[in-house]
Amino acid sequence: MLRAVWNGVVLAETERTVRVEGNHYFPPESLRREYFTESRTKSLCPWKGLASYYTVTVDDAVNPDAAWYYPNPSPLARRIRNHVAFWNGVHVEGRPEPHAAGSRGAWWRKLVGRMG
Repeated sequence: MLRAVWNGVVLAETERTVRVEGNHYFPPESLRREYFTESRTKSLCPWKGLASYYTVTVDDAVNPDAAWYYPNPSPLARRIRNHVAFWNGVHVEGRPEPHAAGSRGAWWRKLVGRMG
């Protein structure tokens, strides 16, 4: 089981994530939504598309823009649509179940093959 933890609280928990560029992307249904608030922040990845952010709040502690996701990713990144990744002190703990997606799985080899 993989968990995203911040300030002693589990923010998300799942058996499988999608790993992209070293980040675990948690499926949307794995989030404990009471800790997440939409942020106005956006960023652009050249190959994944436009990212949106969440601010994470646990008790009175606020972690601005600590989570991001791609609501409408590029076709090459469609596997992470609405999946959430973390940074800024949020730690991913645990181990994925045996069939979890790897960071350099078959879909990545297809992408690299198309680019080369």
